[in-house]
Amino acid sequence: MPEIIPSDARELARRLEERREQAPVGNALLDRLDGDQAPELFRRLVAVEAQCHSAEMIAYGTMLARFPRRPAADLFIRLSRLVCDAQPKLRKCADALDMPDPFESFWPPGRETYAFNGTLSWVANQGSQASFALSSYTDMVVYFSGCSALVRRVRELRIDAPAEFIEYYDDDASDELTELALDVAQDGLGRGDDPQDALFQARLLEESIGDFWRSAANVS
Repeated sequence: MPEIIPSDARELARRLEERREQAPVGNALLDRLDGDQAPELFRRLVAVEAQCHSAEMIAYGTMLARFPRRPAADLFIRLSRLVCDAQPKLRKCADALDMPDPFESFWPPGRETYAFNGTLSWVANQGSQASFALSSYTDMVVYFSGCSALVRRVRELRIDAPAEFIEYYDDDASDELTELALDVAQDGLGRGDDPQDALFQARLLEESIGDFWRSAANVS
């Protein structure tokens, strides 16, 4: 008998957390980080991050066009602003790491670099409001916790890192924004969105974040 998935966004978030504990996607960058390799790994991370920004801006614009109503529109506008405001900070990271503008090249090559972009774009084009909102919630929870863990590891190992890099990645997910994402997911579920699809697509996006870290770490 197939499992019954409830139309409750917070219950779906809880199930994603359980899956995260049972089958973590991991953060390969943490495993590879050491003083000798750090500068190149930092550059790869900034470059992969820049590739994601472009896909995110398009995805949020697509969702705003598909669901131009509150509370969904509020979420997509705020996520767009979050990424837009981060772009000049990321350029400062690149400058501090003696990199060219990371938004002007497709580097590093490899499937893992663009896995997140492909999944996010697919959810934005094909997914429901609930699917995208739950995926956004998962993205914020998993990505920001990974960034915080990275900065802690840099400090524990006493690795020399530019202040701009530490400032960019030493950040936590906004409780207000993650709650809004769950509210938007719940609104979509209340309108008839399929909770099974939302759960599947959110987990798929989480797995692509694992690829994000693998690309930065230069492992496949």
